[in-house]
Amino acid sequence: MTAGIEPTVVDTDRGKVRGIAEGEAISFRGIPYAASPVGELRFAAPQAHAGWTEVREAAQAGPSVPQAASRLERVQGRRVPDWNEDGSLTVNVFTPRRALEDGTARPVLVWWHGGGFTSGSGGWDWYDGGRLAALGDIVVVTANYRMGPLGYLYLPRIGAANLGPQDQAAVLRWVQNNITSFGGDPRTVTVGGQSAGAYSALSLALDPQTNGSITRVLLQSGPFGLAPQDPHQAAENTDAYLRLLGITAGADRAKALRAVPAEQLLDAYGRLAAQLAAPGNAAPPMYPVLGAPGMPRTRQRSLADGALEGKQLLIGTTRDEATAFFAFDPRIQNLTTSAALDVLTAQVGREAAQDVYQQHAARLPQATPAQIFTAVQTDGLFRNGSLEIADHHAAGGNTTYVYQFDYAPADDPYALGATHCAELPFLFDTFDAYPQSPILVGAGDTQRAVGREFATAVAGFVTTGTASGWLPYAPATATRIRHFG
Repeated sequence: MTAGIEPTVVDTDRGKVRGIAEGEAISFRGIPYAASPVGELRFAAPQAHAGWTEVREAAQAGPSVPQAASRLERVQGRRVPDWNEDGSLTVNVFTPRRALEDGTARPVLVWWHGGGFTSGSGGWDWYDGGRLAALGDIVVVTANYRMGPLGYLYLPRIGAANLGPQDQAAVLRWVQNNITSFGGDPRTVTVGGQSAGAYSALSLALDPQTNGSITRVLLQSGPFGLAPQDPHQAAENTDAYLRLLGITAGADRAKALRAVPAEQLLDAYGRLAAQLAAPGNAAPPMYPVLGAPGMPRTRQRSLADGALEGKQLLIGTTRDEATAFFAFDPRIQNLTTSAALDVLTAQVGREAAQDVYQQHAARLPQATPAQIFTAVQTDGLFRNGSLEIADHHAAGGNTTYVYQFDYAPADDPYALGATHCAELPFLFDTFDAYPQSPILVGAGDTQRAVGREFATAVAGFVTTGTASGWLPYAPATATRIRHFG
């Protein structure tokens, strides 16, 4: 902070910004970290923002990146569309008031929202980091990154390859260059996130281009059962997408794509998703591609090569992750045992499908085929991969903590349980931001107590790399998994 300037005004490398005091935190929203990805910069790597000369007001979050409605709206609640391609690449910084007063640098959490690489925004009130920053005495950063076709179209010839991860890397560079002004310590950065955001956080921690700026890693409900997209499959999906847009092979594809209105890009993406949809398949049409920027190697290869060595890890899942995807899908809810085995066979082969189905059926003797199938997906897409990562990291002597979020609403007409995204309002203390969500009906003392416990544990990890009163995880040791709720 510049001497003589009010504490809500700070310097960045592109100009001064003015935040607003909210409770025990100061919030700086909608700060550009890159130029707007419009015109010639659509489908291009993030470029430096030109900057500004007057103090920029940072009271409002920037617009979301272009996107359709989330497929999890039935779980989290509906949102009014707020996207605009212009001005969408922004960060939001939440810092304790005292961090700008006492001059002591605080640990930083850079946290990525989920949304299946297709929807979401770091500026939404669901992820407001002010209360977490104040509770934990840490600096919290959220950000937007390009998603769907604008972030994951795979057309390397025009420069389009993992643009979403390239945006995220640009955010980390922004943090390194600017976070000191906000009371943060660039030498103590935890990168974290939930769902697709957790997938992104791990990729950043494993990538040699970004690994060095990351101290600790927080992974919430990462879909680690989803392998990165194969370049050949990504190219096929891109060709199918271009056909839906009417862009021929002989056309100047870069020029043509940059001329299409964003609404049409989203509409074609929705039609592609419908073409590729299959029961039980949670993968979006476009997501991180192996071998492209941000994803040079598989997770398994990177871990084996020691890319995560020396970094403390906090990783976990909710108890009933996959109910969010299947509780409202009649194709799944009406499954018979035979049909459930057929869907699983298409995913993993007949023998493996029978084995995994029988294992879960034995564990859940009163469950319906839909419930058994959903439990299989919870483990296959989320839990197994998280425990695999934890086992590997802990076996190498690295500090590792594993949690499971168990809180489920008492009134649960859709039998969601502790579903995907259930822990988010607890972490950020943003219960009031979910008025239409069946996972929360208001927020009483019980929910807030669970939230304080969970958020305090996370903030303690961000600060020290340890969790007070919580035994570090040991490989294949379920008793070392901390349960919340």
